[in-house]
Amino acid sequence: MPSYEDKVVLTCALTGVLANREQCPGIPYTPVEIAEEAQRAFDAGATVVHIHARNDDGTPTFEPEVFQRIKDEVRARCPVILNFSTGALDDDTTLQERMVREVRPEIAALNMGSMNYGKFSHKRKDFVFDLVFTNPFPKIKRLLLAMNEAGVKPEMECFDTGHTSSADPFREMGLLKSAEQFSFIVNVLGGLPASVEALQLQRGLIPAHAQWEVIGISHCQWRMLGAALVLGGNIRCGLEDHFYLPNGEQASSNGQLCEVAARLTRDVGRELATVEEAREILSLPPL
Repeated sequence: MPSYEDKVVLTCALTGVLANREQCPGIPYTPVEIAEEAQRAFDAGATVVHIHARNDDGTPTFEPEVFQRIKDEVRARCPVILNFSTGALDDDTTLQERMVREVRPEIAALNMGSMNYGKFSHKRKDFVFDLVFTNPFPKIKRLLLAMNEAGVKPEMECFDTGHTSSADPFREMGLLKSAEQFSFIVNVLGGLPASVEALQLQRGLIPAHAQWEVIGISHCQWRMLGAALVLGGNIRCGLEDHFYLPNGEQASSNGQLCEVAARLTRDVGRELATVEEAREILSLPPL
């Protein structure tokens, strides 16, 4: 494989599962709306789109049929790499396993551990929401087995160092089949803080050949993307993670956010990977 040391894989998280249009009117719900946002992200430089499926009213769904409609609509518009979410609050992975096996996105997000997951209001001195995000090892193993059977690459989402180290037993079992891909999520209450030191610690826990990106939640996003670019990582932006441009204005689309991420990449002296280059970097077969 050619050297892609200065190439950056830009992922755009289009919709998420929690946010709604009352908070940000640009969030897409339907398969057509999600595909149109994928096109905007691709046109602005994204080579991967991370997608949570929604019903037409905006509520979350894991129905494989909805993911298939999203895949078809995106594929009709652009060749961007598809990364579908498997994250859910309960341990029943039946629908997620069906989605992976039947729809077969190139990549599926895989949460690597359990955690307290919350948001705290400093103004109200109370939690806005507070839950336990459960991802026990048997759940992770079931999803990994489904991904391996379907030829889908896992993107290991790690909110803390224990999640990152939890890849070790699955590596020893032979369930991590190709060059590994990690996402380090920062600034979620219950997980890692948004700091350069946290990224450096996480980077030191993964194999030298592994790919990694940073996911900065809320207002830390642009600073953390800059840190990841300097440290040699890939980056993710999108309305799932943060609604706002660096000047404080709310983004009207995912494409606007990707334009900023693309400019930031160039400003630190690196280049965005093309889809073809991203497929090689992430050890994915040609489309």
